[in-house]
This record gives sequence, C-alpha cells and structure tokens, in this order.
Amino acid sequence: MVTKEKASEFFLSLVEENKGILYKVANAYCKDADDRQDLIQEILVQLWKSYEKYDDQYKHSTWIYRIALNVAISMYRKEHRRKKIANPITDNILYLADISYNNELDIKVGLLHQFISELKELDKALMLLYLEQKSHKEIAEIMDISETNVATKVSRIKEKLKKKFSQTQNQSQWKI
Repeated sequence: MVTKEKASEFFLSLVEENKGILYKVANAYCKDADDRQDLIQEILVQLWKSYEKYDDQYKHSTWIYRIALNVAISMYRKEHRRKKIANPITDNILYLADISYNNELDIKVGLLHQFISELKELDKALMLLYLEQKSHKEIAEIMDISETNVATKVSRIKEKLKKKFSQTQNQSQWKI
C-alpha cells in the first residue's frame, strides 16, 4: 500500500515533470499574469483532487492535459460570463506591446496566437494540442472525441486560420 507521503512525493514529481503543460494551457487561456497564476493554481487543485481516480491506461501527460483544459475552459466561460455582465462591450484586443516583433516570422506567429485566442474554447484547446504535435490519437484521448472528429476539426480550423491570414495580408496592415 502506498503511503500518503509517497503519493504526495510522486504527485509533486509528476507535476514538476509536466509543468510545461500547465504553463502552455494557462498562456493559451489567460493574457494577464495574475490570471495565469490563478488558473495554474486551480488546475493543481483539480489534479490533486482527481489524483486518486487516475486511470493508468492513459499517459500522465494525457491525464494532465485533459484536466488542465477542462479547468481552463470552465474558468474561461465563468470569466467570460462575468465580463459580459459587467461590461457589454467585448474586448478582443491583442496586446501588441507584450510581444516584440523582430521580423515577418514573429509577426506571423503573433497573428497566429491572436487568431487562435479568438477561437471557441474547445477549438482553442484542440489547436493547442495540435501545435504541441500531439497525434490525433492523443488529442482524441485528451478531448474525449474520435480521431476522425479530431482530423475534421483540425482541418476546418486550419482553413479558418488560413482565411484570416489571407484577409490580413490583403489588408496589408502588418507590413514591417
């Protein structure tokens, strides 16, 4: 039988090994540093609460991604509802001052991040995993959808993103 101390030590080492996942999810869903810290803290709480129920048929990273994305989406929805009530004007402004653009590639990466941040929360999660080069099988396990659905959704999202890039280039407002 595993003691609470051993379980705690293993949990902490597991979180340490996979902390990059927490930061990626937090960065994808929160612009503000304090909000990112709050989200990471809430993800850790939920990971700890569900630790006993971990199903070892899944990789630890899959389990962590699944919980992290669920928490992020829930917090995003709550915050979005709260902001709508408090301020009916939506704010989809990309804070360009936070990103330093050195060349055209940096601009395109910045635009990609902006366009992804404007996606629906589930599509955003899907693209986060896709950009992490997760296989369709891994994404399907994390998101609890079929591999076919993953492929279809990724294809549609990529088309949307291409269209946005095309519109941006046609407006030629992002020239260096």
